[in-house]
Formats: sequence, C-alpha cells, structure tokens
Amino acid sequence: MTGVAPPDPDRRSLVRDVEAYLIGLRATYGDDVVVDPEGTVPATPDPNRGPRPASAAPPGPRAEGRGSVGEGGPRLPASPDRSAARPLDRSLPVARDHSTARPFASPLRPLAPPPTCPPGPQQTSFLPSDAPPLVAPGLRRTGAAEPGVVDFRPGPDIVRGPCRPEVRAETLRALDETEVRGCTKCRLSQARTRTVFGVGHSCARVMFIGEGPGAEEDRTGEPFVGRAGQLLDRIISSMNLRRAEVYIANTVKCRPPENRTPYPDEMEACGPYLRTQLETVCPQVIVALGRPAAQCLLGVNASLGELRGRFHRHRGIPVMVTYHPAYLLRNPDAKKSTWDDVKLVMRFLAATPDPLLLPDDGSRC
Repeated sequence: MTGVAPPDPDRRSLVRDVEAYLIGLRATYGDDVVVDPEGTVPATPDPNRGPRPASAAPPGPRAEGRGSVGEGGPRLPASPDRSAARPLDRSLPVARDHSTARPFASPLRPLAPPPTCPPGPQQTSFLPSDAPPLVAPGLRRTGAAEPGVVDFRPGPDIVRGPCRPEVRAETLRALDETEVRGCTKCRLSQARTRTVFGVGHSCARVMFIGEGPGAEEDRTGEPFVGRAGQLLDRIISSMNLRRAEVYIANTVKCRPPENRTPYPDEMEACGPYLRTQLETVCPQVIVALGRPAAQCLLGVNASLGELRGRFHRHRGIPVMVTYHPAYLLRNPDAKKSTWDDVKLVMRFLAATPDPLLLPDDGSRC
C-alpha cells in the first residue's frame, strides 16, 4: 500500500492567504459580499466593474511552482503575482448595494456612511399633528341600513312646516331683486347677460337643482328653457306634475363661459342663495340633476354612477341623484336609468303625506 504524502505547506499557505483576504473584505464591507462560483462567470464583461486596485490584493507573494503531492507527483500551476494590477477577475468578491439591487461602479471602493437624522421627533406625515380630518365639514356616516349613504349637514334640518305661499314667494322675490341680480361675488358675473334665480311654486314638494344656466337661460333669465328644459318638462309630466307645481333652480345663478362646469369657488359664492331657496321652499324631496349639483348638495367627491339609484340626505331632505337633461340629449341610452330614478321619487311622494297644511282650515296651499 502506497503511503500518503503529507500536505504541501505551500498549499496550506495559499488557503490561509485566501481566508485572510476574505476576512479583510468582510471587515471592510460587512457580510454583504457575493462571490461568483468558479465556472459561472459570464463571458461578457460587466461595464459596472472596473479593474481591481492593487492595494486590495491579499498579502504575500505567490511562489512560482507549488509543491507536489508526492515525490514526482502532479504539480500545481504557477500562480501569478496578485499584487500587480491586472483586469478584474470575475471570480473575485464583489460588494453589492442591495438598496438599489445594482453593483457599485468600483467594487472595492469603501461604502459611504448612511445618512444620519438629526435628533428629535421626526415628521412622518405631510400634515401637522393638529391638522383637521380630511373630510368636508358636516360629513358623517349614518347608521342607516343601506351602507354608503352620506348625510351632508351644513346646518340644521329643514323642516317643512305650515305653508303660506305669499310669504314664501315674497321672500324669494326679495332675495332675487336685492341680492342676486346685483351680485359680483365671483368671476361669472363679468360675462353674464342676466342672472337666473329660479322659478316654480314657493311651497313645492319637489325641487329640481341643476348645474348652471346655459345660453338660452342667460338670455331669458329663467332656468331650463332650452332643449334640456323641454326634456325636463316631459320628465315632470311623467311624474303627473306640472312645471308650475315644482321649483327649479341651479347651483350658480350666472352662466359659466362656454357652458363649462362651475368651479367650486363659484358654487361656494352662490351657496347662500341656494341655501335660502331650500330653506324657503322646504321641498319634501330634491332631485339633483347631474354630478356638480349632487356634489354641491352632498359634499362628496363621487361619480354620478356611484350616487344615483338611492336616496341621500341634505339637511334632512331626501336627495335623488340622476342625469342632467343635457346629458340625456347626448346619451339617449341613459333615459331608462333616469326613469328608474324618477319612479323612486314618485313612490316616495306617494308613500309620504304632505305636511304643508294651513293651521286654520287645513287646506293645502
């Protein structure tokens, strides 16, 4: 049996040098060191890896001819001097930045220290600690059985009490003549021809609220008199009502340029006028025509499709949201959905008695 030759001391020296080299890398870069196993190096060079600096070579020169396993045994290949600068061997360890998952341009460059935060409390939000909640004032979720119903309460509930048509009509007339016609609160007053206040019965059970006047309304001073107004008249007739028995108004009283959607500050400027109209007429139900009117009454930023098909509340008054007649002229397919909304309003009126009874003789106004 042939005896086994003792290990070559030069081989043990090479292993120790490699271990010392890896320990030095770990001391410099920590445990974040990746080594490409031998035989797995891609053929194409990595442009992000530059030449290896000579100062990072493991200490000590390498002998030209490594010792043999036995006398006359196979000899290890000669190892070049690693202290000399040469192109980077892809089998060398490379430090990687896992924060961006990309290697550094120079693999052996010392890592920059992490940024330090100054002492004291750190801001974790763009809002101050005492910021109000991100909801419109007056919004609250109700405990109703139907989920998602939102009550917008900018004031106390409007109670529909005894009706004196002449008193309420005088209140509306005074508001129109003394405040609305001379209003210059917003930019809409600069290009208007006439203000468009509202028309209808001062004790109407149903109040239609649209977006804003159009060109024909700006010329005549009456809401919904163009093609959209004619379609609204047919909707009212389908409810077994007449135009003179309902009240019609808009969120703004002046025509927006090019019939655009009123801006929030413009609706806010006209808000007191619409609020007075609602408090004076005290309708039993409100029909919001279009998304701007619905958002103005409910104080929510939601699409019309999310709002229609069910009742909401504005200061205690049920609100049904449906499509604007001008939209129906452009999209006739939406008329069926509008008719479904109108039928819900009709069922509500049929099931809810009108409390507007005069206290003296009990007759309706």
